[in-house]
Amino acid sequence: MPLTEFTALLALATALSFTPGPNTTLSTALAANRGLGPAMRFVLAVPVGWAALLLLCAGGMGAAVVAAPMLRLAIKALGIGYLVWLAWKLSQTSQLAEADSSRMRVGFWQGVLLQFVNIKAWLLALTIVAGWIAGRPDSLQRLAVVLPVMLAFAFASNFLYASTGALLRHWLARGARLLWFNRTMALVLVLTAVWMVGT
Repeated sequence: MPLTEFTALLALATALSFTPGPNTTLSTALAANRGLGPAMRFVLAVPVGWAALLLLCAGGMGAAVVAAPMLRLAIKALGIGYLVWLAWKLSQTSQLAEADSSRMRVGFWQGVLLQFVNIKAWLLALTIVAGWIAGRPDSLQRLAVVLPVMLAFAFASNFLYASTGALLRHWLARGARLLWFNRTMALVLVLTAVWMVGT
């Protein structure tokens, strides 16, 4: 892959991986509520799920989703519904002790599956496949370069957001700070769901 293309890939990966979205918002909220250790299951799930999504898109599934409006609509509806449900659960958590219950438990497999209803993840995967992989004579070699780069970005961005949430954990434990933090994170999830409606 030429250096100019690789640089463009890095720029795209940086812009889309480190901007707020469902994954980074959940990474922050989970770590703030439950600590960095429990949040790591989700942080590790994001690159695994996203890698599976990228491989499916590279294998032709992305083209099928684009060609089937009802399938795309179903993915979008599931994603929006799941984000709103998570936002509601998050907005109800006002004490760190409550966060240890099932209210704020998003595990590894939920994190993996979330990538398949995350429109931002689909858009990124489809953009990368269309721009850097599909139709190229060296598509497998390109995939071998793109995949680890994107895995690293997916992990790094979610780990950074989770670390920030973990650093805020003790400060949030005082008064109603956690409730307002969780409601703010829930609002970000709802705004993401609203954005998904328009995509």
